Amino acid sequence: MKKLLLICIAAIAVLTSCNDYETYGDRKEKERNAISKFVSDSSIIVISEDQFVLQGYVTNVDRNEFVKLNKSGVYMQIVRPGCGEKLLDGETANICCRFEEYNIEGDSITLFNNIDILSAYVDVMRVTNTSGTFSGSFTTGLMIKAYSSASVPAGWLVPLAYIKIGRPKSLTDEKAKVRLIVPHSQGHTIAAQEVLPYYYEITYEKEA
Repeated sequence: MKKLLLICIAAIAVLTSCNDYETYGDRKEKERNAISKFVSDSSIIVISEDQFVLQGYVTNVDRNEFVKLNKSGVYMQIVRPGCGEKLLDGETANICCRFEEYNIEGDSITLFNNIDILSAYVDVMRVTNTSGTFSGSFTTGLMIKAYSSASVPAGWLVPLAYIKIGRPKSLTDEKAKVRLIVPHSQGHTIAAQEVLPYYYEITYEKEA
């Protein structure tokens, strides 16, 4: 009887352990649900890439439009397209970024350098455009320190196909600004490992 009781206890422990274990598929489903809830709670209007093209690669900020980009799964709103020129094919440049990072599932801001008292902590990424494919690495900033990796999240590079990265030279010039919902597959090391989506507000401009 005692032996049977021990077997039952062991079986219950195994079943409990199995129920607590999340598969990669479970985590992806949780991520999709978190993104959907964030989109709904933020009153975001999602438009297709076809609509984005018809609108001249513009998202209507007043309507809180985000385009969902099929290849990457990134949701993008172009708040300001920027001044100067886009990063040209074959060109390499240092791009300064100020940003706020928000963990969608954790419902919390995790990193930011977009306020005046943190002006010295600008993140700089060295980016190359190779036939429309962007690659880059951080040379300095919070992202390297926080995630122990110089690799730029792929989601951060997505807007470079659509924005200009010049430096403001007049009162009417504005640096490029985007808002992004970045799924784990396009995120930093922790996002990829934990299957977590992040929301960003980022400005881009060429280093002086």
